[in-house]
Amino acid sequence: MITKDMTIMEVLQEKPDCAPVFQQFGMHCLGCAIAHGETVEEAAQVHGHDVEELLAALNAL
Repeated sequence: MITKDMTIMEVLQEKPDCAPVFQQFGMHCLGCAIAHGETVEEAAQVHGHDVEELLAALNAL
């Protein structure tokens, strides 16, 4: 299960098929340095999305 405290990179390592979901939410820099330390919650905030909505999409896979 993906949680808001996981980093983007942790999510991608656990579920590589989540990459398109991040991209749908405008998060295109999945391989950059920020992805290694930014949590799902932080990414949602920075990109102006509701973290629960993003989590629902990530966990639906």
